[in-house]
Amino acid sequence: MPENQPKFQIDTRPEIIDLPSMADRTVIDVRYSLLKPYASAHIFWNKEMNELVYHVEEPELTPAEHEVLRLILLALEEMINISYSNASKMNMVITYLEKNVQAILIELGTKVSVETYLKLMYYIFRNSVGLNRIEPLLHDYYIEDIECNGLNFPIYIVHRKYENLKTNIIYTNPQESTDFVEKLAQKTGRYVSYAKPLLDGTLPDGSRVNATYSSDITTRGPTFTIRKFTKDPLTPIHLIRSRTAPAEVFAYLWIAIEHKKNIIVVGETASGKTTFLNAILSFIPSEARICSIEDTRELNLAHENWLPSVTRTGFGIPDLQGKEYGEISLFDLLRESFRQNPDYVIVGEIRGKEAFVLFQGMASGHPSFGTFHAGSVETLVRRLETPPINLSPSLIESLDIVCVMSHLKETDKNIRRMKELVEITGKQKEIGKVEQNMPFEWDPVHDRIVSKSYPTVFQKISKESGQEIDKLNKELQVRTMLLNKIAETQISDFKEINEIIKGYYVNKVKVLRSFGLI
Repeated sequence: MPENQPKFQIDTRPEIIDLPSMADRTVIDVRYSLLKPYASAHIFWNKEMNELVYHVEEPELTPAEHEVLRLILLALEEMINISYSNASKMNMVITYLEKNVQAILIELGTKVSVETYLKLMYYIFRNSVGLNRIEPLLHDYYIEDIECNGLNFPIYIVHRKYENLKTNIIYTNPQESTDFVEKLAQKTGRYVSYAKPLLDGTLPDGSRVNATYSSDITTRGPTFTIRKFTKDPLTPIHLIRSRTAPAEVFAYLWIAIEHKKNIIVVGETASGKTTFLNAILSFIPSEARICSIEDTRELNLAHENWLPSVTRTGFGIPDLQGKEYGEISLFDLLRESFRQNPDYVIVGEIRGKEAFVLFQGMASGHPSFGTFHAGSVETLVRRLETPPINLSPSLIESLDIVCVMSHLKETDKNIRRMKELVEITGKQKEIGKVEQNMPFEWDPVHDRIVSKSYPTVFQKISKESGQEIDKLNKELQVRTMLLNKIAETQISDFKEINEIIKGYYVNKVKVLRSFGLI
């Protein structure tokens, strides 16, 4: 152990920089910090592979340093029995680690330089507190997905700017790979084994995990996919700035949500369904009671009167209905939620028989939101009406609004847009089709969302609440101006934006005056 021992420090805050355009990928060569000052990302054009690649750069260890690190990690396994999942106590955990590491070095009779000590502490932190070799990737603001396809194959990441990139991280040791999947299970609070080899869960930072434990399921060996979510979720203001949808669309949805209309967000995988749904939930009045039901926790609301529920896997031999002992499904949670006096019900992803209960709730006056895998309203209706859901056409009419999301990936662009907003206006014309109105539609040629027709939802609201349609139109204009004004400012904090929306319900004049709109 070196004299005048420096304190190990690491900056886990993501670095956000202006990345160069990918119009010409062959000239891209950029670095930015991941775990400062130890780990960084290097994105560059690899001439041998003829593709853009992503390398994690970390301190190099000599063979002797590798051996010392191995001995320290073995000793730590015997000495430490604490949870590292609470990031708010990071400084305390690092201090505790350092004391143990220094004690181990003394016991081993090993003296190391300051440089070696700090390198060792980085790897001990990474492997003990973090998720081993992929820990730096979790701190990259620009990464959306981390994908491991098995042994001896490089991990791929989905980058916000540069899409799918091959990394320099490869798992070659079967034991290391299975140990890592077990660690993922521990972090998510779930169970995985050869008898139950599929893992679905949520990491402490909110990232979603799907993993397989053995080669019986995935022939290349254990695999995992991590869908990252930002610590503070995106708000309507963020989506306006990124041009996912304009302020007028969010002002319209704000009015619809305030008047308890039923909304489903549909789209293909990774089209931004959950992000969009989470953003518009900011418009729910602060006093309203929300009950949400999810398989894995993804929603993140700035709402105190919110009861979030997640499913639970069972164990043992399934019964005649295919249900394991102790299993709590989406159907079970949704059925119970209607007994909890909710003002709004949210289902993270509608997939099976829970759709029947959800649409029954819509028909009986419980405003409900959810996401669904479908590329259009027609696909949504067909999937709802056919097995395994088999929903009655009369229940589908309870749905008011469908937002269709799309993800456009081309060589020079990687964007998410609301493709269309559709109102369900009447009874079914034929199988798979309902009467509909489309107030907003995306024009891909000019990359803008245009108004197509007058919103019929305002007529419903007028009949139910007695408000004049002219007043609703005026409110749409005012809220559009407010959202545009906020988007023009430097305000980006999740809580601050939600406080503005909350303040609008309490004192509309005060909020409008603060932004110079009256």
